[in-house]
Amino acid sequence: MEPHIAATPVPALDAVPLPRPQSQPQPPTVHMTSTAERGSFCLAICSCGWKGPARRSRDLARKDAARHETPETP
Repeated sequence: MEPHIAATPVPALDAVPLPRPQSQPQPPTVHMTSTAERGSFCLAICSCGWKGPARRSRDLARKDAARHETPETP
């Protein structure tokens, strides 16, 4: 077996600029919740990306959404 002699030169690590930090999108300050049907289950979803547990009861899914919308008090 012959040794590999046609190697591609790689620049030194200090010659490569570091990537700029990407600004992260800020989640909305107002939570807009709704419910979604998934087969025989219903779950609460929010505009911030939060999803509640799948429930068979639509009322419980609505209550999950309401609890998510209310801010926690210390």
